[in-house]
Amino acid sequence: METSSGDTAAIPARLQPLVACSAAALLLAAFTWLATADRLVDHDAPPSVRPAFTTNVNTAPAVELAQVPGLGPGLAARIVAYRETHGPFATLDALLDVPGIGSATLEQMRPWLRPIRPPRRETP
Repeated sequence: METSSGDTAAIPARLQPLVACSAAALLLAAFTWLATADRLVDHDAPPSVRPAFTTNVNTAPAVELAQVPGLGPGLAARIVAYRETHGPFATLDALLDVPGIGSATLEQMRPWLRPIRPPRRETP
């Protein structure tokens, strides 16, 4: 279809008002939804994250431990080295003995750690 200037129109002239009104209606609907949505994330106070996994500090390799929030590869390697030197952790609070782990770090990573069970007693 040719316009008065000789260019071909992508949308026929008789449909252009319909397309413009449809686009305006969609933009208005999107703006209304964004303005009234309660589902938007407040970046100053993000929602708490539920752990998608838990890990055992007495058996996990450093690569797995490094995925726990609050830990990085260096701290994960220190946990594994401490465990290899001193044996398995008796409680999660024993992680405080690892250099670089304080109470704040332990509380941040605690939801992602499995509870440590006491060893089974052999009954004769």
